[in-house]
Amino acid sequence: MNIIGIIPARYASTRFPGKPLVDINGKTMIQRVYEQALGCELLNDLIVATDDERIANHVKQFGGKVEMTSPNHQSGTDRCCEVIQLLPYTPDAIINIQGDEPFIQPEQISMLAQLMSNPNVEIGTLIKEITDATEITNENVVKVVADNFGKALYFSRCAIPFQRNKSQNVPTYYKHIGMYGYKREVLQKIAGLKPSPAEISESLEQLRWLQNGYVINTAITNFETYAVDSPDDLKKFNFSN
Repeated sequence: MNIIGIIPARYASTRFPGKPLVDINGKTMIQRVYEQALGCELLNDLIVATDDERIANHVKQFGGKVEMTSPNHQSGTDRCCEVIQLLPYTPDAIINIQGDEPFIQPEQISMLAQLMSNPNVEIGTLIKEITDATEITNENVVKVVADNFGKALYFSRCAIPFQRNKSQNVPTYYKHIGMYGYKREVLQKIAGLKPSPAEISESLEQLRWLQNGYVINTAITNFETYAVDSPDDLKKFNFSN
């Protein structure tokens, strides 16, 4: 199976403009993500998708592959969909790798690639058991409930499942690791869907797919991930910009 990785990266960001080019201990964020992803041997290709010449030129400088995409995309999913139409070959599946997670582990990408190798999987993603209780009520940590077969039932910024009976044991909570895998034909279909009510309410694009009947399969990872959403996150990780 031909599985490729795409790293969407845009310069414009309300909370952190120029984030992909921020220096993290001598290397930019986008270079660190790219080099981590290169460690996944199951990817047949790895491409940065951007709408900014500064990012594109930098990726070329460190030897990475890059494709220029429209500045009008609303999500990384849409950017990934444009890239596969620009390629001289036809991938079977695409891994959407977040461009703001410089600590992403190759093993996590491999786990998702293995999930996408299943012919019955349309969309795949990773989840992790929450071990820090403060994350359960943190709206920036997306929670997910899956069925007994690993299929996602719902994603929310609220604590799900809700524990109504406080005398019972605390349920196991899982958080969503924001990396997706799509079969090529599924990616082309979901990129054309209109925002759904649940998506608009929670500001989570994966709810659009669920509300349109697509199945999102999950795999459980034990690796922690840390996204850099603002300059303050660099300070939290003892970095500076």
